[in-house]
Amino acid sequence: MSFAVLLAAAGGACAAAAIVEWLGAPRRPPSRPAGEPAPGRAGELEALSHVGGMTVLLARVARRAGLRAAPGDLEARLAAAGAPLGLAVGDVVALKGAGALGLTLFAFPFAGALPGRLGVALLLAAPVAGFFAPELVLARRARSRGSRIAGELADVLDLLRVAIGAGLPVGRAMGEVGRRMTGVLAGELAGAAARMQLGAPRGDVLRELTARCPTAGVATLVAAISRAERHGAPLTPALEALATEARAEQARRLRDAAAKAAPKIQLVVALVLVPAVMLLIGAVLVHGID
Repeated sequence: MSFAVLLAAAGGACAAAAIVEWLGAPRRPPSRPAGEPAPGRAGELEALSHVGGMTVLLARVARRAGLRAAPGDLEARLAAAGAPLGLAVGDVVALKGAGALGLTLFAFPFAGALPGRLGVALLLAAPVAGFFAPELVLARRARSRGSRIAGELADVLDLLRVAIGAGLPVGRAMGEVGRRMTGVLAGELAGAAARMQLGAPRGDVLRELTARCPTAGVATLVAAISRAERHGAPLTPALEALATEARAEQARRLRDAAAKAAPKIQLVVALVLVPAVMLLIGAVLVHGID
């Protein structure tokens, strides 16, 4: 089987997968970061400088054409990643197609120079890697955001408890916390407060906050706020309990990280320090014998 046939088969498979994703779900409006307006010409130029001309051009064509969103949980994963560059789900699908095509074209000149069947393997792996690369980037960004939010949660909850205890309503308290603190979670709270001030329904804003903050602590916080508004219960004791729980969880994560670091240190000692000491002792013995 020639390289051309294999390339056509791989490209056709990726194109078919992209078409299935485009046609498999209802239309959704582009998801923007909370509190940020839709990017205009300046935003498009900034995105162009970040991810490359071909990629953003395909994303713009997909957005203008109203391409449908991908099925599954791609929208949730995009929200958990913070919707980087203001991309919508249809834009991510376009980026996947661009990655498959671009990486295939990049790998094609090298395929003929590789010995044996390595060229065939490269042509088969390149479009698959390019097709799934955007999703891997989103997953990594979501994990990073989740870890940072978990580390900031206890301090944010303490300041939010103080603001609400001082008599501020929930929306204004969230805005004050976002204004006085830095970090991912503080920025999300500031964006949510700004949307509430613009008249967005509080339930929708809180659901979006939960989707954009992929940690269990934020989901519990949103549930406590909803429960306090529904039943009229005081929110301050719940926030104090959540802050205590968040600090205990943070301490547990630190202990787990320290426990995982111990075997790595032992491995370094076994592979580096012990042979070096044995060589030093051997050199001393050889010198003594001479």
